Amino acid sequence: MSSAAIGLAGPRYGRRATPGRVAAFVVLTALAATTMYPFVWMVLTSLRERNTIFTGPFIPDSFTGAAYVDAWGKTNFDRHLRNSVVISSVSLAGITVLSTAAGYAFAKLRFPLRRTTYLLLLSTMAMPQTSLVIPLYLQVKRLGLLDTTSGLILVYVASMTPFSTFLMRSFFATLPNQLVEAARLDGASELTIFRRVMLPLAAPGVATVVILQFLALWNEFLYANVLLQDPAKHPLQPVIFNLVGQFNTPWNVLTAALTIAVVPVIVVYVRMQRRFVSGLTLGAIK
Repeated sequence: MSSAAIGLAGPRYGRRATPGRVAAFVVLTALAATTMYPFVWMVLTSLRERNTIFTGPFIPDSFTGAAYVDAWGKTNFDRHLRNSVVISSVSLAGITVLSTAAGYAFAKLRFPLRRTTYLLLLSTMAMPQTSLVIPLYLQVKRLGLLDTTSGLILVYVASMTPFSTFLMRSFFATLPNQLVEAARLDGASELTIFRRVMLPLAAPGVATVVILQFLALWNEFLYANVLLQDPAKHPLQPVIFNLVGQFNTPWNVLTAALTIAVVPVIVVYVRMQRRFVSGLTLGAIK
């Protein structure tokens, strides 16, 4: 092997196992195991017999998929899964479009009361969700949208757009103003600059917003349970919560429903993880 090859291979493969690196590896492994344990327990519990949930070994002696059949059939899981997909998708589309446009405006445009408007928008993030339930309930009722999917989507878009706008403004602020100025000198309109110049460069930020807000929308429980009074219109989370009984809980069915419900989140994250990671590190690199 040539000296050049050795030089190239050395930094990558020839790192010495210093005490600090060993300690970091042990700590990270322990954190990963701690983080993965609830998920692994959930999946294994969904595959075991009900009478061995708390008495059997951690890894079941035998596996069964009966809990998945019960979870899918007894709760009309397909209908509520479809409700969750529709509500999350439409809400996410509205949040992404509004927050991306607003983030660009706050970062690159100059207009009266820009800073004041932005601060007022950020102030809504300081209000806890529970304090807004009654005012939102009364407002949605006054609009005639109570117990409708449209009313719930409207609440989601209005309540989650400020945080997404904050993220997108931060991403657009890292992009050089020279790009905008050059496009303006070439005669491009603001809409063209936004769509063709700035938005492609902010793709990691959009991916970050999509993942974070999809996770929040998919797991949201409070507003869905309060604003939708017809059980047939409920998304997954209120339905899964109803599986918890006061005196008896079918833990295998509950964990089976949770396992199915977590699959879309995993799929979205795996599909967009590269842009998500680059989006999280973009600010640090800049």
